[in-house]
Amino acid sequence: MTQKLLHESQPVLIVEDSEDDYEAARRAFTKANLRNPVAHAYSGEEALRYLSDSGVKPGIILLDLNMPGLDGRKTLELIKRDETLKHIPVVILTTSNDERDVEACYKLGANTYIQKPVDFDGLIAAIRRLKEYWFEFALLPKEP
Repeated sequence: MTQKLLHESQPVLIVEDSEDDYEAARRAFTKANLRNPVAHAYSGEEALRYLSDSGVKPGIILLDLNMPGLDGRKTLELIKRDETLKHIPVVILTTSNDERDVEACYKLGANTYIQKPVDFDGLIAAIRRLKEYWFEFALLPKEP
């Protein structure tokens, strides 16, 4: 399979039940000059519907763990079990720094685990690093 970089036209899917946290991440993307469109799902169920129904596959998924209903752990498991979705990088972006969460997410196939910074400047710095790594350096397999 040919490798590729993530492209500016690919959306970033943020799966986050907190409107405030979603808005902060969206603003941080703007400050970090990330030009990709941003899609938002408030729950794991909504994220899975977006992934199966929209016909658009995001370049990367930012996934919160602690959401009502289908939480981030189960959402991650379902994404990584699906042959058409498992190639999409999933970055866990959550408040939890519990070792059990970190270990469980990597076992389920998370590509990166990041504890949410406590302030906006920290979030901007984290998003810049994500942008540099995932959109400028990392080579990914071509979609199936």
